[in-house]
Order: sequence, then C-alpha cells, then structure tokens
Amino acid sequence: MQRLIFLIIFGMLLTLSACSKTEPVTTASPIAKENSVAPDISVVSITDGSTLKLSDLKGKVVLLNFWATWCPPCREEIPSMMKLNSAMAGKPFQMVAVSVDEGGKPAIESFYKENGFNLPTYLDKSGNSGKAYGLTGVPESFIIDRQGVLVKKIIGGLAWDSPEVASFLEGLMK
Repeated sequence: MQRLIFLIIFGMLLTLSACSKTEPVTTASPIAKENSVAPDISVVSITDGSTLKLSDLKGKVVLLNFWATWCPPCREEIPSMMKLNSAMAGKPFQMVAVSVDEGGKPAIESFYKENGFNLPTYLDKSGNSGKAYGLTGVPESFIIDRQGVLVKKIIGGLAWDSPEVASFLEGLMK
C-alpha cells in the first residue's frame, strides 16, 4: 500500500516538475492522442540541415521528445536518453529530440559542448510540431509504434535507460 501511495505521489511530482514555457494549444486542430495515428510533422536536423518527416519513419519505433536547454528536468533526462539511443543502435528505433529553444542551433550546440551531451536533435521553428502534439511544457515525450500509432505520452522527465523502458520499446519492435 505504501508503495502504491509512493508511486502516485512520484507520478504527480514528475508531472508537476515539467517546465512550462510553451503555450497550450487553443486551436480546434486535432491534437495527438494515445492509440491514434501520430500527427505527421517535419523537423530540421541541427547536424546537417536535412528535413525529417515523421511519416518517413514508419517501420521504426520512434521516441519523439520535446525539450529545451533551459529546462532542468530535460537536462536531467538527457544522459539516460543518450544511453537508450546507444542501446537501440542497429534496431528499428529512432530518437527524435525536438528542441523548443528560441536560441536555435547555436544555443543547442553550445549546451551540448558545455555538457558533453549529444542526441539526434531537430528544430521546428514554426512551432507546428508542438501544436500538433498538444505540447503543454517540456519535457514531453511520445512513443510511436512501427505502424505510426501514438502508444504513449509521457509528461515530465523519465529514466530512459531503465530496464522497464527498454523492455517496453523492445516489445513494440516485434
């Protein structure tokens, strides 16, 4: 019983710990929902400037993460995301870390250099991706299965390198 109470309180704290500098969506456009087809978005890689369309990743499990350099929970989860990305190398998995930083590519590159971090990072200068997913703050993550269906929305930071996460993702890859 104590463990259940602890888990409920822990979940509430995670939700409250999310940074919220983004505006909630107030349009009538469809917002991403679990067990529905994930909205198709286009983002630009900070590495080579290429455009990535989410629909091009069908056949892979996708971890779509919205984050910012100024967000403490985002900073805390990056090392575990890096470990997860390394562990999933060669598997039908794609991490898409979309930065909502107003400073764009220079701010992200400086942050990565200072901290020794690196993720497959993308920009969405129009903000349409966040709107399509109903972003209310950062970090917010979305797990999309191989058929392009949004299976899980996670608000707040997470230990992405935990065995439970790996097992869940591996199950989606089958």
